[in-house]
Amino acid sequence: MADDDHNLKVHDSGGEGRPVVLIHGWPLSGAAWSEQVPILKDAGFRPIAYDRRGFGDSDPGDSYDYDALAGDLDNILTDLDLSDVTLVGFSMGGGEVARYISLYGEDRLHSVVFAAAVPPYLLQGEDNPDGPLTQDAASEMRSGLDADRDAFFDDFTRRFFSAGDELKVSDDQRQQAVALCQKSDQDAALRCMDAFGTTDFRKDLEKVTVPTLVIHGDSDSIVPLEGSGQRTHKTIEGSQLVVLEGAPHGCNVSHASEFNDALLEFLRG
Repeated sequence: MADDDHNLKVHDSGGEGRPVVLIHGWPLSGAAWSEQVPILKDAGFRPIAYDRRGFGDSDPGDSYDYDALAGDLDNILTDLDLSDVTLVGFSMGGGEVARYISLYGEDRLHSVVFAAAVPPYLLQGEDNPDGPLTQDAASEMRSGLDADRDAFFDDFTRRFFSAGDELKVSDDQRQQAVALCQKSDQDAALRCMDAFGTTDFRKDLEKVTVPTLVIHGDSDSIVPLEGSGQRTHKTIEGSQLVVLEGAPHGCNVSHASEFNDALLEFLRG
């Protein structure tokens, strides 16, 4: 279905089960959840994925900061009149989860999942020495995308799905991801890169009180476990941490079975 008020493409599987809203990573689209949607539906849940503004089949927007992106998520939950929701934020999508709770509270929520997610704060600095993203690396990443999209996405998807030097998916799966990347609007891609790289979610995470799962690969070179998932787990009291051994950033595809098992166990708990 299309959310015409906000020009966002929303993929709602329907059904009467508890809604699980899937928020994709950068620079992909809701189609990146293809390994999860049928499993969730078969298990009796109602998976809902959407394309972030400027990605997939959604129109670009005028702002790409996390307040605007969390507003889009709130509009979807409101328009579909969803309650008792589990939000699952992958990578950049974990930022929407954190900021949504900070701005809109937890009244509609049952639980949340941070999957290979960027919180609490990627950019390294004096007040964030454990941030895994240096300013030099952020600048290099931005200039690479700005200079040559094709070359950038080819390299990025290799790192996305690799543990060390070993590609953990088939090349067909990687090429499918490249195709999703290519659907992104260039301005949206660049500005969302700025947003996920520089936004501080530390205070947002302090407001999370619903049951929380943190799931992360221990071989993630894009958003390293030590600088992100482990810190989020420590911040959110009572959260569960599942570490996927040998899994790269794109763990929901490379380690789909283990990822889905952990997700379903949490959802049923």
